[in-house]
Amino acid sequence: MKKLLSSLFALALVALMVPQVNAQIQTPAPSPSAEIEQMVGLTEVEISYSRPGVKGRTIFAEDGLVPYGKVWRFGANAATKFAFDKDVVVGGQEMEAGEYAVLCKPMAKEWMLMFYPYESGSWGSYVDKDPAATVSVKPEKSPVMVEQMRFTVDNITMTGADIVFAWDKTMVKIPVEVHTEKQVQASIDGVMAGPTPNDYYAAASYYHDMGKDLDKALEWITIATDVDSPRFWQVRRKALILADMGKKADAIEAAKMSMKLAEEAGNDDYVRMNKASIEEWSK
Repeated sequence: MKKLLSSLFALALVALMVPQVNAQIQTPAPSPSAEIEQMVGLTEVEISYSRPGVKGRTIFAEDGLVPYGKVWRFGANAATKFAFDKDVVVGGQEMEAGEYAVLCKPMAKEWMLMFYPYESGSWGSYVDKDPAATVSVKPEKSPVMVEQMRFTVDNITMTGADIVFAWDKTMVKIPVEVHTEKQVQASIDGVMAGPTPNDYYAAASYYHDMGKDLDKALEWITIATDVDSPRFWQVRRKALILADMGKKADAIEAAKMSMKLAEEAGNDDYVRMNKASIEEWSK
């Protein structure tokens, strides 16, 4: 008996001497974090947020998970963050480039969005501060039921897009305008002191795509292609500009040159495009 007690005592001492290992069990987050990045014109838009689920609950209502008239963090866990690398216009409000914590106050017929210079993910720290901008948007009925809350950037053009929030049966579109024309014009003005043929081509292409001054676009594309070794895609652009100016005969000659250069370069796509244009402009 004494030997048994001695053995048990020795085992107890050993157990006390063994360092304890604190194991951590990893489980998925109920509201997983998400990030999206999207270029709109020349402006990068980023959104960081967490995605709660409906899980059979009533979401937006007087007595819902997100009650009408109460400030909400626009997601789960931490404050939702919007970031713009250039100045933008959000819902008609001019906003400087930067990162913003976005809170909102949902209501039945109108949502108020409050943008604060981002300091941390602690959404409660913003509630008593004055927002840098406040935007009013109208909620809509979502065409489909959205279980997991999400943000997307849709309806993208060169000059703007919609940041679209969707959860449960509710959708909100936040219009964002970007200053693409001013940014491109500044870029054009900045390089015109000593531009390369590629710079002239880029400037001409932009003016052509945006339906701006075609005379100026033709002037630039002519400089770009009036070189010893013009590129077939640049000469193709000259043909398209001439055609849009109604100068079909000149456009056909430019298309023939582009087609010849494309054949020499082994680019069958541009050969086919030029051939089709020549046939169309010859009618």
